[in-house]
Amino acid sequence: MVFFVRGAEEVPCPCCTENLEIIGSRERKVRGGGGELRQLVIRRLRCVGCRRIHHELPDLLIPYKRYDSRCIEQAVTEPEASVTACAETSTLRRWKVWFRVLSIYFILVLQALEARMSGLAPGSPEASDHLRMTSAPAFRQQGPGWLARLVRPVANAHLWVHTRFAYLSAPALR
Repeated sequence: MVFFVRGAEEVPCPCCTENLEIIGSRERKVRGGGGELRQLVIRRLRCVGCRRIHHELPDLLIPYKRYDSRCIEQAVTEPEASVTACAETSTLRRWKVWFRVLSIYFILVLQALEARMSGLAPGSPEASDHLRMTSAPAFRQQGPGWLARLVRPVANAHLWVHTRFAYLSAPALR
């Protein structure tokens, strides 16, 4: 079964705030909690100003992950024995390590974006007080969907950290 993903609102380019135009679509497969495979059709958008290409990802996707955000959220929140996601134990552990390593980065990016949007000068005492307010446990207490709300602004601001490196697949390193 194929699902078409289309946002209801007009979103400006996260890089330069110009308009985005649709240039096509691509398929993306995602696994759900029970292991079922769904195929999504994601729109490809090009910025009129900076000409960068963006993909319109729904909240159920985390960039570069093959399982939906609810599965990963459950894996990083709950003990390993109570996770119902249909994934290997090594995958569950890898998600926990991924989140533990990047959670501080996600929070710092959110705080910096929030300070930038509120017009606070970097390094000012008001900005420092404002930046201390957010933490990963605070996001977890917001209920289901907290992981999607945490990673979406980071991905939209083009500050996503790629965890796979091309040089690791070079023949000389094998």
